[in-house]
Amino acid sequence: MYFSPDQIRYIFDLTFAFLCIAGSVQLIYLIFIHGGLLRKQKEVNSGFFPPVSIVVCARNESDNIYKHLPMLLNQDYPNFEVVIVNHQSTDDSKYILYAFQQEYSNLHIIEISRNQHLKIGKKMPLSMGIKGAKYDHVLLTDADCEPQSNQWLRSMASQFSDKNEIVLGYSPYKKENGWLNALIRFDTTWIGMNYLGAARNGLGYMGVGRNMGYKKDLFHKVGGFKKHHSVLSGDDDLFFQTIAKRNYCINIQDEAFVSSIPKETFEEWIQQKRRHLTTATHYKVIKKWMLGIYPLTLFILLVSFVILLFDEKWRIIALAVFTSTILIKWLIQGYCFRKLKEPKLIWYLPLYEILYFSLMPFIYYGIHNKRELKWR
Repeated sequence: MYFSPDQIRYIFDLTFAFLCIAGSVQLIYLIFIHGGLLRKQKEVNSGFFPPVSIVVCARNESDNIYKHLPMLLNQDYPNFEVVIVNHQSTDDSKYILYAFQQEYSNLHIIEISRNQHLKIGKKMPLSMGIKGAKYDHVLLTDADCEPQSNQWLRSMASQFSDKNEIVLGYSPYKKENGWLNALIRFDTTWIGMNYLGAARNGLGYMGVGRNMGYKKDLFHKVGGFKKHHSVLSGDDDLFFQTIAKRNYCINIQDEAFVSSIPKETFEEWIQQKRRHLTTATHYKVIKKWMLGIYPLTLFILLVSFVILLFDEKWRIIALAVFTSTILIKWLIQGYCFRKLKEPKLIWYLPLYEILYFSLMPFIYYGIHNKRELKWR
């Protein structure tokens, strides 16, 4: 196919326009989404400490229960209970839980016996845990998670108020050696930077079930998880979208973090990501656009820049636009990563970003393999 000099010039000029538009969208996204973390967190109502029920669902988590449950039970807080829903476990979870119950009067156990007619999913046991909770404020976490201090409950509960009925916390993965751990931590920090920053600017779209809380009344008003009961995941993000009406806040104080154990193999992490991504197709169109515009414009930015390197007229200008965009992004995102306690990842942030968004399409289009997508 033959292109005239004028046509080639037009293509390069159009490519430069795409470069500028993509760079501008990237920076606008940074301001409205990531920029939310640039603002200092406000103390909401530090004198308000309502009674709280911590709800945890567990299935064959005997080791994690033995290791992490004491931190939950020994939180520095005036009035709380820990509700453990032991969902069809076949290990020693039942005996370990009842041993803890002899020592801690604030431990409430809900036992779900094995039944071939019950699905092995999280929404049913979580519903039972919330309905069985004694108090009007519930705080959620997982059995393989551990608060980083005994002030976690106090920090999260202090954010509740008449206005803030939902509190979104952050749950990083523990730091270990290896490239996979670094990738998992980047993924978690990136997701945290997005949903926490968006929520800070009034554009909240999700929380994570490892560290979030809300009033029980919200759960009952919408009929629990019935709007998305058939979806495998969604007990945190889809449910948040159901109950969120500018009635939420975030908490990224150090003592409010809840650390989690990362996957040890690439295959396990891919399976986990695919399970989480099953909810993406159920997002509203505006949410899909909000989350999809960034990787799309990043791709356009990179491709346009590479093309313009072959044109003498735009080469230097394109290099200046591309470099300045990357540096501004690096500065703002680096600050966000520092606030989420991942300073070492900052140095490789642009490279991780390219690698991460190169992997995501392959992970996303693999979610149709339903056999892999099970809650353990």
